[in-house]
Amino acid sequence: MGVNTQQQLRQLPSVDSLLSSMPAEVERYGHAQLTNSLRQSLAMLRDDIAAGSLPDISPDSIKKSAVAMLVARSGASLVPVFNLTGTVLHTNLGRANLPAEAIDAISTVAAGASNLEFDLESGKRGDRESHIEALICEMTGAEAATAVNNNAAAVLLVLNTLGVGRKVPVSRGELVEIGGSFRIPEVMSRSGCELVEIGATNRTHLKDYRNAINDDTALLMKVHTSNYRVEGFTASVSEPELAELARAHNLPFVIDLGSGNLVDFKALGLPEEPTVAQAVANGADLVTFSGDKLLGGPQAGMIAGRADLIAMIKKNPLKRALRLDKMTLAALAEILKLYRHPAQLTEKLPTLRLLSRDASDIRERAQSLLPSLSRQLAPHYIASVEDCRSQIGSGSLPVETLPSAAIRIQPQSGDDGDLRQLAERLRRLPVPVIGRLHKGALWLDLRCLETEQETEFSNQLALLMP
Repeated sequence: MGVNTQQQLRQLPSVDSLLSSMPAEVERYGHAQLTNSLRQSLAMLRDDIAAGSLPDISPDSIKKSAVAMLVARSGASLVPVFNLTGTVLHTNLGRANLPAEAIDAISTVAAGASNLEFDLESGKRGDRESHIEALICEMTGAEAATAVNNNAAAVLLVLNTLGVGRKVPVSRGELVEIGGSFRIPEVMSRSGCELVEIGATNRTHLKDYRNAINDDTALLMKVHTSNYRVEGFTASVSEPELAELARAHNLPFVIDLGSGNLVDFKALGLPEEPTVAQAVANGADLVTFSGDKLLGGPQAGMIAGRADLIAMIKKNPLKRALRLDKMTLAALAEILKLYRHPAQLTEKLPTLRLLSRDASDIRERAQSLLPSLSRQLAPHYIASVEDCRSQIGSGSLPVETLPSAAIRIQPQSGDDGDLRQLAERLRRLPVPVIGRLHKGALWLDLRCLETEQETEFSNQLALLMP
């Protein structure tokens, strides 16, 4: 180690001397955190000096470095983004956006004590699901209902309650894989029941279910294949047929609907999707479905159906482990109330509002934003407005897409690296912009850019290019 290196190291201030000159920072960040950050800053300087560099070793520089580390650590890691991917219910971006009514309800119950499990009329302990059960029944026609933290948990709880140690026949064409590489057979295995695969991938008949039934059969189950579709030479058994077969053998009939649709999508100009009420009317004894997909609410899994079966499910010890917290219950209740006014749904509920947006309106928005974006990108990138197709997402209506419009950006150089660099810059904006790289271009589908967000989106474009 050279003389100059040793001199630099000796000139480094001590942690104590730095701390003594930072009373405001000690008050804000705490003595222990600031001390640790200063030590890290000094350690990095020692490494730089040992490597032959000549870093700034002034006390002010060291203090700024330490505070910058603390600011970075204390910043939120979960932040809002602009979802311009073209996928409305994007699992990685939080799925359904909540309406103001749900957000206000969350804020209210989060701020203090509430009657979560307290019956105000009797003054005794109450049921936390009393805040949503009647609403779910009202919207679905079910006798009773319960809720857990997501639909996979709902399926797990139903099977563990009704089928543990017994067999459950399911068509091979319905053994879906859901998000995160989790598969229905694995969920069934963890529930404690035994899967009996019947039929073929593309064709399953009523006789396949009938032949699979024996004394060990716990229930019949139908899984709505909401994240893919088999077409061509296919056959499947209808819900009423399975319901009749289940009744003939005194077995519960369970439908995993997944998507959680409560309204007539065709009436909204959207592709047809089965509703929970239809499943109940078709004879399902229990229906499981999501809260944060087509229903447009917070992450939750609902179970609706026969009162006696719901009562059994509520007594399962797993129910407590999977129960909803007060904030989710508050939000879900407000979402369900919105369904009482179908004419206002596309205005009030963000999911249905975004799904039902007219392509011409989206194109108009894109045209209005194009000039300012083009100015910021010139001369390195070319931007244009193009027609595209949006996806609904999160395993809902996998084949169907919606006409939309996007700003399509291409690098003048034709270099894919320049395109990825632009995508990175967009992600580093104060409100990150998430687009979609496709066929040598970056597509910013504006279906999910709401009118009130346009100003914020435009204002930060000045920060885009160096």
